[in-house]
Amino acid sequence: MKLRRLSTRSPGFDAELAALTRYDAARDAAVEQAVRAILADVRARGDAAVLEYSRRFDRVSARSMAELEMASSKAKIEEKLAAALRLAHERIRRFHEKQLQQSWDYSEGDGTHLGQRITPLERVGLYVPGGKAAYPSSVLMNAVPAKVAGVHELIMVSPNPNPLVLAAAALAGVDRVIGIGGAQAVAALAYGTQSVPRVDKIVGPGNVYVAEAKRQVFGEVGIDMVAGPSEILVISDGHTPADWLAMDLFSQAEHDESAQALLLSPDVRHINAVQSAIERLLADMPRRDTIAASLLARGALIETRDLDEACALANRIAPEHLELSVEEPRAWLPKLRNAGAVFLGRWSSEAIGDYCAGPNHVLPTAGTARFSSPLGVYDFQKRTSIIEVSRAGAESLGRISSVLAEGEGLSAHARSAEMRFK
Repeated sequence: MKLRRLSTRSPGFDAELAALTRYDAARDAAVEQAVRAILADVRARGDAAVLEYSRRFDRVSARSMAELEMASSKAKIEEKLAAALRLAHERIRRFHEKQLQQSWDYSEGDGTHLGQRITPLERVGLYVPGGKAAYPSSVLMNAVPAKVAGVHELIMVSPNPNPLVLAAAALAGVDRVIGIGGAQAVAALAYGTQSVPRVDKIVGPGNVYVAEAKRQVFGEVGIDMVAGPSEILVISDGHTPADWLAMDLFSQAEHDESAQALLLSPDVRHINAVQSAIERLLADMPRRDTIAASLLARGALIETRDLDEACALANRIAPEHLELSVEEPRAWLPKLRNAGAVFLGRWSSEAIGDYCAGPNHVLPTAGTARFSSPLGVYDFQKRTSIIEVSRAGAESLGRISSVLAEGEGLSAHARSAEMRFK
């Protein structure tokens, strides 16, 4: 299988790159309409509607929305898996503990006190897909920062979760697990039902119906993001084994046919070697059909003039994952401004970041790394401004406020400030 080859020296390169990296999250009118109807029905009928849709879409025969048992699931998984979960959990927790923000304040000379208070969200909903798409790593990455932040109640919803997912939920401190999924589960979390309390924020991945439901309930509740397909961009100086890089590209391409995998290098012989490695290794991959479809649709091997140009292109693309597979990667890091996560050096595979390095694997996609950040503890904390004006401050600050308020034509604002010093 031959990947698309691009060169920055080609006259039409910029247009080709723009077309390749553009991801249009096309809004399906039928999906939007179906989700809107489900949300309205759940809002009106509560549990009855959720159970009706669950029986129809998830083939769940439950007559009530009972909570699922997490503790017993630990005994149902192999010790090797349990040990790996524990080690991953510890590393993820340790990293996120460093993100905790603290409240602060200060005093001015006239006795006015100003500050910012940091408090955790009260209740958060975590959506976890069911069946083959249920990943315990996603449970850890979403639940751990929430609990580190101090979220009082974390409610997980998932249709038919497997024991590994339930074990991860127990380990991460999830408070309740309810066996529902789809847009109806998002509606239950957003609006509340007889069995599901209303949450303040909904996080976690899902299919197009779940993503659309999160989009539509935003404003009623907070959401983490509406994520696009997985992405990896590798910058190589030509000295990393070609087989390693081929497999790194596969690691994201195997997620789905819309995923994107790009290699940037100034070394043509190296690019040829990676192409050969892709052809040789693909046949043995269990998800080779998905990988091939992804690489053909959105993958590319890109020849750059030098590593400086490769870094400039990476900033333009703003990928979810960026592997800097070069000598002295820290010397090149300052040139990189836009990426969800940067993996430094030849030994830093993106796959390790997905599971147990420690930083969160919930990352901005589709170029949004230009202005967005990875999921973190800060997503589960609120910042409240604290303002305590002294009697002396009421006069000095009141005069400033009065002038500005009159300038804006807001006389009640001006008089409110003036009454405290006249």
